[in-house]
Amino acid sequence: MLAIKDLTFSYGMAQALRGVNMTMPRGKVTCVMGRNGVGKTTLMKNVMGLLRHSAGEITLAGRDMGALPANRRSREGIALVPQGRQIFPKLTIAENLRIGLEARADRKRAIPEEVLDLFPILKTMSKRMGGDLSGGQQQQLAIARALVGDPKVLLLDEPTEGIQPNIIQQIGGVLRKLVERGMTIVLVEQYLDFVREFGQYFYIMDRGRVVAEGDTAQLTPQIVNQHLSV
Repeated sequence: MLAIKDLTFSYGMAQALRGVNMTMPRGKVTCVMGRNGVGKTTLMKNVMGLLRHSAGEITLAGRDMGALPANRRSREGIALVPQGRQIFPKLTIAENLRIGLEARADRKRAIPEEVLDLFPILKTMSKRMGGDLSGGQQQQLAIARALVGDPKVLLLDEPTEGIQPNIIQQIGGVLRKLVERGMTIVLVEQYLDFVREFGQYFYIMDRGRVVAEGDTAQLTPQIVNQHLSV
């Protein structure tokens, strides 16, 4: 569904991505891992179109996304849940979700019931302000806001960061339901237990390159110690 080929990106003279190659299949959770500052968030922003790569290709179902701005990519079916959630604190839950509808290619303006079914608490608290929610509730809102746009590919950047364990498990359960429906999920994550439980394939990055990859069952202590331990 999503393919990245020889992707290169620089912040001025500092090269952040160096010939990155990845394939994210339909109906799978693909995890992108690595220590802080190795290019994971930069990669997600390049895929979304918030940053523009200097070389290489990003294709969605075989179609080159390179020339499209972020809003066009969202209509093509790519959605990003950014690190830090970035919900609108002065808007209600319902208003936050309605903003996500702008990404829909079919222009529907009703919040899909199936999204609310995934996060029942958002339905019961729909009039509450985003800024009044807990961190876990804000993360659920950020994911739901991305899902109302009806994406084919869901990018999640550190979704478990600062979230209580019971909400982490709820989010993992939602991811399982989404891949059962055929969605492609790309998960930037450092929480190993979450990756092992909910991911199917991993890539590890270091200094802007992919240095290891494989099925999550192959994420051995040796690989963790070599590439992820601080």
